[in-house]
Amino acid sequence: MLIVGAGPNGLLMASELALAGVEAVVLERLAERSDQPKANGLVGRVVEALDRRGIYELFSGHDGPPRPAPGFVFGALPLDLTAAGGHALHALGIPQRRIEELLEQRATGLGVPVLRGHEVRAVHQTPDAVAVDVLTPAGPRRFEARYLVAADGGTSPIRKQLGIGFPGTTDRGFVSRSGRVAVGAPVALDTGELELPGHGRLPPATFLRTEKGVLAYAVVEPGCYRMSAFEWGEEGLEDADDISLEELTAALHRVVGTRLPLSPPADAGPRDRRRRVGVNSRHADRYRSGRVFLVGDAAHVHSAVGAPGLNLGMQDVLNLGWKLAAAVHGTAPDGLLDTYESERRPAGERVIMHSRAQSALLAPGANTTALRALFAELLDDATTTRRIADLMAGSDLHHPARFDGAAHPLTGRWAPDLPLRTGAGSTRLAELLRPARPLLLDLAAGAKITAAATGWADRVDVVAATTPQPPADALLVRPDGYVAWAGERGADGLRAALGVWFGAPALTNAGVA
Repeated sequence: MLIVGAGPNGLLMASELALAGVEAVVLERLAERSDQPKANGLVGRVVEALDRRGIYELFSGHDGPPRPAPGFVFGALPLDLTAAGGHALHALGIPQRRIEELLEQRATGLGVPVLRGHEVRAVHQTPDAVAVDVLTPAGPRRFEARYLVAADGGTSPIRKQLGIGFPGTTDRGFVSRSGRVAVGAPVALDTGELELPGHGRLPPATFLRTEKGVLAYAVVEPGCYRMSAFEWGEEGLEDADDISLEELTAALHRVVGTRLPLSPPADAGPRDRRRRVGVNSRHADRYRSGRVFLVGDAAHVHSAVGAPGLNLGMQDVLNLGWKLAAAVHGTAPDGLLDTYESERRPAGERVIMHSRAQSALLAPGANTTALRALFAELLDDATTTRRIADLMAGSDLHHPARFDGAAHPLTGRWAPDLPLRTGAGSTRLAELLRPARPLLLDLAAGAKITAAATGWADRVDVVAATTPQPPADALLVRPDGYVAWAGERGADGLRAALGVWFGAPALTNAGVA
């Protein structure tokens, strides 16, 4: 398998394939990992998904499962989630560079080579394989594989070479300026808060919308802040990777009405002051071309407001990885690879919708101010807040059924992280999914349930367990954490579910199954 791009999506895909026993190689154009600031954390269901691969604790630095966030923001409006019980909005602060470092260590530890300084120049396909011409540090070279995953970003050369359309819009009137800075007294407080004249005290990570634009800031480390100013209506500007401190200071002054006492940070890190012009909302007109699949920004780009990018892209990977592995192993049933786009395209459309809505709520103007006042009233209702939280988490969608007998309300939805008691002791459903294999969880000691899965023993793990208030007698859970089937003791529909998701039973056990 070929993976183009060593960002979080490409590196996660490498690990997913390795766990499934598929050989893969990652081709990355850059000679070294980029030090440009990108995402500052993970927001949404992906946090729980990482727990189901055993790497959440590695990312978070502490023991135990993730907990839903007590609060967040939507379009710079506060979301109080303390009354929205059972929501799926999780947040984990971690710089993207660190995410990539940890994921690369995991991928290489599983035996996947990450080849840097390898730029893909051309893609060729046959009915049975895909090949790429690559410019390597040692000269041109051709790589071939059964499939290719393009995780090469929003400007994806792979997508362009394949002629896949990328329709959408670009708002050139939007300008962002950001940088790592120190902030002096009396604005900066020892708590990491900012005391802004006319705006009061701001928490250590916040968005502040004014009639002139938006201020966003977060504490990188004690004494070092990441400050951003977002403005509308400027014309004739271009992107720049090294703007002056004065340009950033002036932009923040225009937004908040106060000249902030900024200075270069004391550490020896990159200056990291840049300007970006325009915001894109675009969606690939197809996620697949023959044996090539698009994931992450290669398939969809959108505003970064609300930090949905890694949640969306990494869940693309978790959805696609096990399906590609099944195709390589020859066990994939007809149409399985097609479910990647049918399941993930709606998720991409939802993110583009809500990121556009949040951008509208951030824009200057009296009409927007009135809209925000109305929206704030709506957010006083816990049901509305829960709905917004699930939208941002990506948990408000469920996968359509592919077979008859899938009427249980859990089918197609995220499997709950049940506390379990097995013959080996106490565990959680999340821990049982860490090998990245399908799981049949027998919660009723049902002989028919176990016997029904006999023909799939080579690719489906069967675990008998008990749990307080079981939601069904049995759950068939896909490697990405979604329920393929849920049912009662008679196991009606289980064989159908096993067949449509995990292929035909093994020949040696076909008679038993």
